[in-house]
Amino acid sequence: MNEPLHTLAQASQHAQDIRKSRFLAQAAPVESPEQALAFLREIADPAATHNCWAWRIGQDYRFNDDGEPGGTAGRPILQAIEGQGMDHVMVVVTRWYGGIKLGAGGLARAYGGTAAECLRLAERVPLIAMAHLATRCDFAEHALFRARLKELGAEIEQEHFEADGVSLRFRLPQDRVDEVRQRITDLSRGRSEVCVLE
Repeated sequence: MNEPLHTLAQASQHAQDIRKSRFLAQAAPVESPEQALAFLREIADPAATHNCWAWRIGQDYRFNDDGEPGGTAGRPILQAIEGQGMDHVMVVVTRWYGGIKLGAGGLARAYGGTAAECLRLAERVPLIAMAHLATRCDFAEHALFRARLKELGAEIEQEHFEADGVSLRFRLPQDRVDEVRQRITDLSRGRSEVCVLE
């Protein structure tokens, strides 16, 4: 069985000096490409020689060598993300050149190694596939529905009070969908259904 993927609990960083060049890896959990690029804009140092980066969000990924020879920075950072079993992560490795050329292999090891160590040392949390669902209930059942959903690990995203009851939108771990369907059916004596939203 495959190991579950992880993301970062919070932003993390790791610095090291390699042959007089300073490398600083900064990583953060991200939910979208826009969030990844916003993190880059926030932490990139315009005074540095290079700000190389990579992100992975599910099947989507991007990387950039920022002026380093092709394939020596962005791709090794992405490989570090994958090698550490991470997802929904952006890593930026900033380099301040120290006067000694590292060569293509040395650059790949420096960028990839700094990124990998940053991720290895960071606090991580497992990524859990979430499902978005909706249901309706009578006013009299509302408090009970909320309590049972919370017990099942659901997070209520929206409640809409209408003339004849309450519509609820919520999310919970994918592996609890069948359980929540059964629980809602039982609580409402078959009057309420749970719909999975896309």
